[in-house]
Amino acid sequence: MSESMNVLDWLQYWYASQCDGDWEHEWGVTIGTLDNPGWTVKISLEETDLADRVYPRQQVTRGEHDWVMAWTSEKTFHIACGPRNLTEALTLFRAWAAEGAP
Repeated sequence: MSESMNVLDWLQYWYASQCDGDWEHEWGVTIGTLDNPGWTVKISLEETDLADRVYPRQQVTRGEHDWVMAWTSEKTFHIACGPRNLTEALTLFRAWAAEGAP
């Protein structure tokens, strides 16, 4: 995968690479909205190479609508972020997932 690939294309590639006929029936990626406003993302790590890795809770707050939180728990990568921070937040997942990758 090219490092210049945009993060949404990368996420689609990552998701497709997990699909094996079984994984996608139980696990997956969920993107929703928050009412404060913002985004929420849950990326299942169950049965992936990332399942046992930890991403400690991190939070960056630059303003009322400019913030990002990310963490792992229960084999899920969680994101909550402001309404214009989705790309930034998904980039955190991408960087973390790529750590130690061949």
